[in-house]
Amino acid sequence: MRRIARVKRSDRFPVSTHLLRRIALASLIANIVIVVTGAAVRLTGSGLGCPTWPRCTDDSYTATPAMGINGAIEFGNRLLTFAVAAAALAGLVAALLHRPRRRSVVLLAGGVLAGIPAQAVIGGITVLTNLNPWVVGLHFLASMGVIAVAYAFWRRVDEPDTPAIPAVPSPIRALAGLTVVASAAVIVVGVIVTGSGPHAGDADAKRNGLDPATISQVHADLVFLLLGLSVALWLALKAVGPASAARAAGVLVVVELAQGMIGFVQYFTGLPVIAVGAHMLGACLVWVATLAALWSTRTRRPRTDDAATASARAADQGLVHAP
Repeated sequence: MRRIARVKRSDRFPVSTHLLRRIALASLIANIVIVVTGAAVRLTGSGLGCPTWPRCTDDSYTATPAMGINGAIEFGNRLLTFAVAAAALAGLVAALLHRPRRRSVVLLAGGVLAGIPAQAVIGGITVLTNLNPWVVGLHFLASMGVIAVAYAFWRRVDEPDTPAIPAVPSPIRALAGLTVVASAAVIVVGVIVTGSGPHAGDADAKRNGLDPATISQVHADLVFLLLGLSVALWLALKAVGPASAARAAGVLVVVELAQGMIGFVQYFTGLPVIAVGAHMLGACLVWVATLAALWSTRTRRPRTDDAATASARAADQGLVHAP
């Protein structure tokens, strides 16, 4: 009886799959938003608006009126970290309360939450190193890692806990993997391009010393490679893949074209702040679209007993006729 009582207490506040999915999506969006607001900090020259960390000044954890708009912008971005952490914590709690509790989903939710303080520490190091461009770049790349885990958390909610099986032939699966590698390379080199450009986040912050024109050309070459691979993946999936996979690859191509257009506009117009900010958002969207395309090349089939249970439950509710 005591054991039954404990079980009932643990199930007092169960979380539905629908709610868990919404919370996971909110966490993913929050992690994308904070990348954009972090870009706004740098693009407004507010990177050292709070000149130290974890305090904003040596004497205060908050920005003071004397620090002006730059202090307010930087401190506001620090506060947003707590909102992102709250979304990640809500995801973990929801995953723990979901029934049946799924180890894979809990681990992914925990991975998202663990990434938030890690990101905060890297952000603090960027301030303490006076916005060293390589540390700033690491901060962005770490965000891409957290976004990848958050995306996996969101997608796994709707999947059964069965082994993943290929939904496409192995050559197409390899092409999808190569597309992911190219997408990651574009992001990494894009970070290096940013570190060589004028938007340092503070007037006195150093750049990485690389020639902007040369590294931008390397970045553009990788973008063309990524676009070519993505178009090839889309055509291959339209020929032999499931319709959902072809749609995911098609979305990836469209997002890449939009991102490429923004990239060319910002390069040939002298890197205006709005265009650079849009390009940062585009980088996140390209990464998510790349992950979606890869995700679509495999599937998980429901267990036979799970399917039978679902069918019986539907029959009991009068949704289907039991055989």
